Amino acid sequence: MNVVQFETYAFPSRRSNVIAFNGLVATSQPLAAQVGLDVLKAGGNAVDAAVATVAALCVVEPTSTGIGGDAFALIWMADEGKLYGLNASGPAPAGLAAEHVRQLGHETFPPLGGLAVTVPGSLRGWEMALARLGTMGLDTLLARPIQYARDGFPLSQRIARAWSFSVEKMSRHADSKRVWLPNGRTPRPGQRFQNPEFARTLAQIATHGPDVFYRGHIARQIAECAQADGGFLTEDDLANYQAEWVQPISAPYRDGFVFHEIPPNGQGLTALLALNITRGFDLPALGYGTADCYHAQMEAIKLAFADAHAFIADPQQANVPIAGLLSDDYSRQRRAQIGMATALSPQPGRPSTHGDTVYLTAADGEGNMVSWIQSLYMGFGSGLTAGTTGVQLQNRGANFSLEPGHPNEAAPGKRPYHTIIPGFITKEGRAWSSFGVMGGFMQPQGHLQVGVNLVDFGMDPQTALDAPRFNWIRDKEFALESAIPDPVRADLARRGHRLLPKERRIHYGGGQVIARDPETGALIGGSEPRNDGAAVGW
Repeated sequence: MNVVQFETYAFPSRRSNVIAFNGLVATSQPLAAQVGLDVLKAGGNAVDAAVATVAALCVVEPTSTGIGGDAFALIWMADEGKLYGLNASGPAPAGLAAEHVRQLGHETFPPLGGLAVTVPGSLRGWEMALARLGTMGLDTLLARPIQYARDGFPLSQRIARAWSFSVEKMSRHADSKRVWLPNGRTPRPGQRFQNPEFARTLAQIATHGPDVFYRGHIARQIAECAQADGGFLTEDDLANYQAEWVQPISAPYRDGFVFHEIPPNGQGLTALLALNITRGFDLPALGYGTADCYHAQMEAIKLAFADAHAFIADPQQANVPIAGLLSDDYSRQRRAQIGMATALSPQPGRPSTHGDTVYLTAADGEGNMVSWIQSLYMGFGSGLTAGTTGVQLQNRGANFSLEPGHPNEAAPGKRPYHTIIPGFITKEGRAWSSFGVMGGFMQPQGHLQVGVNLVDFGMDPQTALDAPRFNWIRDKEFALESAIPDPVRADLARRGHRLLPKERRIHYGGGQVIARDPETGALIGGSEPRNDGAAVGW
């Protein structure tokens, strides 16, 4: 890859790429990106920078992430030529059963309050990543996040706006209202926001390590908070939790490119299913930005989600037929259902049984690259804040099914279907790009579209992110960004796609990309123009 050889497309790219040799960090908040870059400048590697960046995001973008949530990562270590997978998602409490939730009158899992609180996994993920692959400790990496929490940081316009959407949610819980709605309202853009309680929690973690979070007075406050609001989380659930190393799943695409994702319980499988279907179409021949090109991808993502919702679950408690779903034969079967003239209604197939989030990517000058994603799920998660810890608790339980017998049916100690997914691309066995697109069920759609832009159309990272996107909603219903021309919209509508009006405010995800030029070693970074994204390098 040579940045000067990337193709140029008709739509205007809003920014140029950031190019650096010694290190690069890209994420959704500029202050956090600079925290990671400072770690690289101080001699840390990409893993150190990723942990410092995500810790800062827990402070400066609290609407989306926190240590009360979960994390996943794909980590390329250059000296080994190996891609590591990290699953730091927490399970349901040992006392939670779907039947109890159904007896309370719920037909779908409630998204707010104590029932939806699962074990927070992210901090154990930080610990495992640093212990095995990092070079610095949390005592060093948490210094700047602690400072931002203690002394305050200025809210951006976008984060302040997202904060305002959660007023009702945070008002129902006394500790949440006290911490997140100072003086009874949301902070304004440019206002200094301080969270001294969270600063103290981070300081204890920096001094004593993550055990202080999962045992003792912090764990007690977390458990008491969830239980007081109808949840089942206990101190034992927290004390017994460990993150795990997992083998990434992958799908060859074309011309030596391979896409990699975290296996279930995450939905990275969805992106690979869609890419497997899409690779059977000659997208460049269809033409970038044409109705045919969009239609092929839109049909592929619908079929992928139909299978994802039917099969993705915690593989420790359910049979997830990954090999069958990713087989060439199954991909051909699914692809054969697509007609170029008519939109289909997606249904799950029958494979063989054998065999509001933040995303960041960091790379260092030694060739190491990290794709890291962490979330509370919905804005401010469950709406609960644990006592005087300043920690908001996630609502990942909301993704459990209450359908009896479903692979993803809620059960004790089971991890729910997870929306957050990091992405990675290798070419001919070498690290090529670390990328991701945050945003609930938009994420595998973003992986498909940004990945296609990079590989099929040769776009540079920033242009691949700037390009207009679609967002599948349900059945044949899609939202299209306004930059997609009206004639293309009309053509897609004629094929049976039900398109939301342009004026509807729909989220199209927030992505970051770092690509590495194998010839020069240059790191080429792009960041999401739809939020406060920043790529910084040196």
